[in-house]
This record gives sequence, structure tokens and C-alpha cells, in this order.
Amino acid sequence: MKVEIFSDVVCPWCYIGHTRFARAAERYREQGGEVEVELRPFQLAPDAESLGEPLTAWMERKFGGPEQTRQMTGRVTGAAAESGLELHMDRAVQANSFDAHRLILAATRQGRGEEMARRLFRAYFTDGLNIGDRETLAGLAGEVGVQASLDGEDGAEETRAQIDRARELGISGVPLFLFEGKYAVSGAQPEDTLLAALAEVASLTGQATPPGQGDACPV
Repeated sequence: MKVEIFSDVVCPWCYIGHTRFARAAERYREQGGEVEVELRPFQLAPDAESLGEPLTAWMERKFGGPEQTRQMTGRVTGAAAESGLELHMDRAVQANSFDAHRLILAATRQGRGEEMARRLFRAYFTDGLNIGDRETLAGLAGEVGVQASLDGEDGAEETRAQIDRARELGISGVPLFLFEGKYAVSGAQPEDTLLAALAEVASLTGQATPPGQGDACPV
């Protein structure tokens, strides 16, 4: 079964959703199922600069102030902890994720796309690294064993085309899981829900199940 995961590495719900889906997919495989994951880029803030500004400062401007930001970060940090993830939103810095998506594309071609995505999520939300900085990205690529050059335009055209496709599909929030090109589940759904979706899609004969709605990062 082919599952496309549309996500942005600067979206905390995507980090949670990736983690939950990976566990659900592993359980599905243990039951004899087959899952082919394809990572698709999405940019929540395509005009963002990578100047090292604290993410919380940017969120305060976007979402209406420090109290709203505290509520949002507290909620997502708690949800992440329930999935065994450690988020330090106070360390995260605002970054443009385009080059990070190019790096995931390069890693995918080398069979390490999911591993690269996990490292980028952790770098951003746990380590407080600027994943819009190409030198930082080169170091992370080396950790994962990925060969990539970001100084030129390698992978840029394909990354832009994939981002455009997400918009054409009407995707406005991530994560979104697209099963077999037509059955969608949106948001960081619970692991059991994602496992059930895998099983249901596998048994469908032509009628899609209405997509679930979980927590997502809006544009």
C-alpha cells in the first residue's frame, strides 16, 4: 500500500503524526501488511526567514500574543510527551524549511528519507537548531549518512513541484496522510486510528471512508 505523508518539518503536529504513523505502519507490517511511505513537502510559512528568531516570538505575532502561544505550545508539548517525544519549543528558532525538504528528497533517493525527516524534526524541536541554515543541514545530513549538496539547485525544481501539487490537491493543513492516492486522513491521529485506516484502505473495494480530522498545523 502506498501512503503519501504531506508534512512540514517546522510543524510540531507533523512530528507527532510521523511518529504515530511509523509505529502504526510497523504494527501493520507485523500483521503481514505492506506499506510504502512517500514523504511529500509542504510549507506552512514559505516566506519565513532563517535568521534565528525565537519561534515563540514569531508565534506571538501570528497567533495573538504570549498567552495564546503558551496555550498552543503547552498543548502540543503534552501531546508529544504522550508519544514519547521531547519538545523544547522555547529553543526552536523560526526557519524557512525549503532546503530541509530538498534534503529529505535527496535522502529519499538514497533510501533514508524517513530517517532524515526524523532527524530534522528532532533537530528543530528538541535541539533548537536552525534548519534553514545550509551548514547546519549539511551536518545533519552527515549524521544520517546522506550525501547532498544544497548550495546549487539540486532538487529545488522537484520540491517546488511537489509543494504545488499539495496546494492543487487542496491541502491546507498538515500532516495529511494520503492512502493509495485517494483516501485521506488528516491530522496527528492516534496510532490505533492510523492502524485501522491502513487495514480499512487495504480492504476497500471502491468507496472511500470519510477522512478523520485530527490536530494539524494550519496555514
